[in-house]
Amino acid sequence: MMQETRKKRIRSVEHFGMQRKIVAQMTTEGWGAPHCSFMYEPDITEFLAEWRRLKDQPAWQGITINTVLLYLCTMGLAAAPDMNAHIEYHHGTATGTITRFKHVDISMPTTMSDGKMMTLNVQNCESKTLKEINDYVLDLRRRMEKTNLDEAMFEVSMENTLNLAKKLKFHRIGMRLAGLIPSRKEINRLKGEEKKKYLKLTENERLTKKDIKQGTIVISNLGSVYRGAYAPPALIDLVPPMVCALGLGSFVDKPGVVTKADSGTSIEPRKYWPVCIVMDHRALDFDGVAPFCKCLDEAFANPSAMRDWLNRLPAQAAASEKELDVK
Repeated sequence: MMQETRKKRIRSVEHFGMQRKIVAQMTTEGWGAPHCSFMYEPDITEFLAEWRRLKDQPAWQGITINTVLLYLCTMGLAAAPDMNAHIEYHHGTATGTITRFKHVDISMPTTMSDGKMMTLNVQNCESKTLKEINDYVLDLRRRMEKTNLDEAMFEVSMENTLNLAKKLKFHRIGMRLAGLIPSRKEINRLKGEEKKKYLKLTENERLTKKDIKQGTIVISNLGSVYRGAYAPPALIDLVPPMVCALGLGSFVDKPGVVTKADSGTSIEPRKYWPVCIVMDHRALDFDGVAPFCKCLDEAFANPSAMRDWLNRLPAQAAASEKELDVK
């Protein structure tokens, strides 16, 4: 009787699919790292107004604000290379290494048209102009819609398992393999002719493991899920071995103090952008993050410089903003 009553109260039961298995595993492993989190909330009123003027120009057609934010973050990472790194730490001996990367590969969680989430790897952002990043993200999204999520995730998971084998981490290998055993309830992998047809799609038509493998940093645009909501991300997961993760919130209207030309001040409605910055305190202190915030502050203080971003690399744009700040 009690069991029948309980069944009536349950809306649904969903077994972990491949995507949820990988997310659960990676985020759980991340909590072995000491998280240090803080909020960066710049005033972007003039910056946003400048982008709205530019987006109506022919050269800026199709450039999204999300791409502008990715470009901004890449600028900041060019100024703060300690954030764009991976850590390897041995708890027993308290020894470790930090590997800083020249390339910026952004792991960007993205919602598919069917509601499922896939993390895309926006690769080599440091060597792409704003327009190139925009075109790259659009192409990833196009190919994502033709991609079988379970097949792509299974390929990545097997590669991760092989990497563990190279490091002789056999206990974790056993646990991973046990979790990868397919079942009808959990993983809907393709079979037979359906799989052959899918595998005939070229890499220009579907995503492969390189498009969803782990990047050098996670940037999660939470604000794009619920635009206009005042729900600043207070904490997001670190994904090992990354040492940093960024949670981008929605733009919000709040009263702000504005300095006038005559050195007076007034309270006015302003646009603010809440950004949660989470770092692995074993690898990173605040002085390694401060250049990131300073670089973005310089960009927001000089919004007209955005006009040159279409065909300028992020590091060049960051250097230009720094020169303007010095002057």
